[in-house]
Amino acid sequence: MVLSLLRRARAKSGGAGGGGLVLPVPRGAGTVSCEVVDPVGQKLGGAEITVTAKADGRVVAKGTTDLFGLFTAALPAGEYGLLMTAESMRPASWSFYIEPGETLTMGRVEMEVAQQLEPPTPGMWLIDPPHTAIRFIAKHVGMANVHGRFQKFEGGVRVAENPEESEVRVRIEAASLTTGNKTRDGHLRSADFLDVENYPYIDFVSDRFVYRGGNTWSVQGALTLHGVSRSVALDTSYLGAVNGGYGEELRCAARATAELHREDYTLNWRNMLAKGIAIVGPTVRLEMDIQTMFQGPDTPTPPE
Repeated sequence: MVLSLLRRARAKSGGAGGGGLVLPVPRGAGTVSCEVVDPVGQKLGGAEITVTAKADGRVVAKGTTDLFGLFTAALPAGEYGLLMTAESMRPASWSFYIEPGETLTMGRVEMEVAQQLEPPTPGMWLIDPPHTAIRFIAKHVGMANVHGRFQKFEGGVRVAENPEESEVRVRIEAASLTTGNKTRDGHLRSADFLDVENYPYIDFVSDRFVYRGGNTWSVQGALTLHGVSRSVALDTSYLGAVNGGYGEELRCAARATAELHREDYTLNWRNMLAKGIAIVGPTVRLEMDIQTMFQGPDTPTPPE
């Protein structure tokens, strides 16, 4: 990507945008815009763009390109950093300064395919709980997001010679959830929601690995929650393998996300609202940052 192609042009009408899009611009602000394409020139919709202020690192604009690969944001005058990411593509970032009333266009930005990482060694890899996080994000009814995590879980990945034949198994202790609020946590553990006394575990067992390009996979399988199993696809990014940590053991890492619909698991949020229990909305976003350790004959045992 040649960043010297960045072009500046004074806005003539107080509004600007990529590809003819007109955006109302407050007095004293400017706009930044771009058209994003893939390596063969196809419009790249869904690329994630984050703009941060250089002065304090605050995120001032965040969004995705539209179906035509276009992105436009109005910004106060100042210096910024921009990060662009897209599935299977190499992240791109750069800095720019925008002046009042200015239209700053990057023109047509071509993203590059991410370098494919060496796959992990075939064999069994166990989850390392101290270096793994399983989080959930849900919309609090009528209010902001609720962030929580599970504190107890176990599982692993059996990496096959053919990576598409690999398997994942994860077991989470449902009662180990925490959101930082004891009253809310009690509701979430109760029979109105997870019912941890009758359904103590949340299990995921994969049945298919689908390669999506670069270092991304769709790990598909069954998630069993509240006594109900449903098919789930985990959008997964493989982050590579290294020697490190206790005893210089072989480790690899991945990040996975999925969106769950509560009513798929007979968790009726409308009934809870009728009871006056305003906990979370009908969908829950699951995020997992996973680090695993290779289990070979010479693998050291980490200390407690």
